[in-house]
Amino acid sequence: MDRRSFIRSAGIVGAGAVATGLAAPAIAQGNITWRMVTTWPKNFPGLGVGAQRLADRITTASGGRLTIQVYSAGELVPPLQSLDAVIDGTAEMSHGAAYYWQNKSPALSFFTGVPYGMTTPELTAWVRFMGGQEIWDEIYDQFGVQGFLSGNTGTQAGGWFRNELNSVEDVKGIRFRTPGLGGQVWEKLGATVTNMAAGEIFQALQSGTLDAAEFVGPYNDLALGFYQVAKNYYMPSFVESGLATELVVDKKKYQELPADLQAIIRDVSQAEYDQVSADFIANDPRALKTLVEDHGVIVRNFPDDIMEAGAKASIEVVEELRNSSDPLVKKTTESFIEALNLVRNRTEKIDTPYVIAREKYLKY
Repeated sequence: MDRRSFIRSAGIVGAGAVATGLAAPAIAQGNITWRMVTTWPKNFPGLGVGAQRLADRITTASGGRLTIQVYSAGELVPPLQSLDAVIDGTAEMSHGAAYYWQNKSPALSFFTGVPYGMTTPELTAWVRFMGGQEIWDEIYDQFGVQGFLSGNTGTQAGGWFRNELNSVEDVKGIRFRTPGLGGQVWEKLGATVTNMAAGEIFQALQSGTLDAAEFVGPYNDLALGFYQVAKNYYMPSFVESGLATELVVDKKKYQELPADLQAIIRDVSQAEYDQVSADFIANDPRALKTLVEDHGVIVRNFPDDIMEAGAKASIEVVEELRNSSDPLVKKTTESFIEALNLVRNRTEKIDTPYVIAREKYLKY
């Protein structure tokens, strides 16, 4: 799929656009209609499709008692105002990534992805079984909302760069789109960092406003057409090791729902977390093959000094949060570090040696 056909099918509208004639939440004959705003373009592979599928599954599982209407990026509110739409009552749900809201609390970044942090299964373990969800609830209680994991991309690509990177010196001064705590890491390496929604990145690259950009990985990046502007595609991301998306709901309205509808929202979100992850695992390698064979993309690894400098900067960023004067930020950081130090033992002593051995010995 080329970028033009994707944009046409997605129907992306300007970030400031507001749809007209939108109905208020409907409650008729015991049925409820909720609005979900998203940060993703319509029909966007993996993420936008996952948001729509989540909404459809809630509607179906509830027998129509709770119907979810999805508004893609810009249709009801600008994409990076999705959480605010739930907080102010414009919508009942949002679908996005928690680190987009780190201006509200830096602790929220831990529930999307931390530089050199947890992989997908490690993050899942922390949130589900090691106290992560309970801390996340504390953070979002400040804003009257409830968060659920709703998808995961796995380890992402490092990004698209106009020029080849030979050392950390080549990072200095580049204008780079990358969000969250990862953006702070790249700033420490010398980049000038900005964040913008998916539908805005290509134009910024094309116009020269950006020198480099990362979004997710091959599955999404192929659809967004970044290969038309930059050919150097770096792997892997050391700042997006297991990015999770979130479903956020108005907590008061959620708690007013019957118990079975609450369970449907919670359980469908968990099911979609796993479904989106499988979608990316299946389709990232297919998209990467297309990028390389059909579009001449050059896949590169970051030089060792960039990887090492990134690790050092990652420690600095996390330690700054660990020493925060905000007790909840400090608590979140401590919980994350404790969980990471435990679960990484399994990953590094069992999973990693197995993958290395498979790469070395197994050839079909």
